[in-house]
Amino acid sequence: MSPTDAPTRARTAPPRPEGGRPSAARMRGAGLNRGDQLLFLTDAQLRQGVELMFFAYRDMIADADRVLETRGYGRAHHRCLHFVWRRPGMSVSELLDTLKVTKQSLNRVLRQLVEDGMIDSKVGPSDRRQRLLTATPEGEALVRSLSDAQNARMRRVFMEAGAEAVQGFKTVLADMIDEDSRESVLALVNDQPGT
Repeated sequence: MSPTDAPTRARTAPPRPEGGRPSAARMRGAGLNRGDQLLFLTDAQLRQGVELMFFAYRDMIADADRVLETRGYGRAHHRCLHFVWRRPGMSVSELLDTLKVTKQSLNRVLRQLVEDGMIDSKVGPSDRRQRLLTATPEGEALVRSLSDAQNARMRRVFMEAGAEAVQGFKTVLADMIDEDSRESVLALVNDQPGT
């Protein structure tokens, strides 16, 4: 066995269905008992998982990149516009916290989106230093065209994979988010405005 095939022991929880504990039948179907199961993963299997995430992200984001390119925008513009659209009236500091980027890098992107009429920036009602952001109709149209391209891919893959695989995928992604921000991220993801 090569060093990259050395097993890594990880404790895994049983699959979690939406709304509660997994059923005994589901666990048996997945080859699990009620207690924690030990999952042995080789370094090669972990590398494959990381590489699959890389290639999936590359191709998923390429759908939006083609649309962004026609306007001279990049992925930072997409992320900024997306979250302003999802949370109308969010402050610049909330957007900074969501994106986890520097103020300098956000200001460059945000300034361009405001100048291009994609985002409207208004002074806060109680604090004149606060800037509240909202997607303009043109910005919303762009976000929807970007979402349509990605949603088509996601819809096709989810339909082919089936409900159980989709739930497992969402569980894995949610559990990869740092624990200290997971709750707030999931609250944002599960919120419905701007859907």
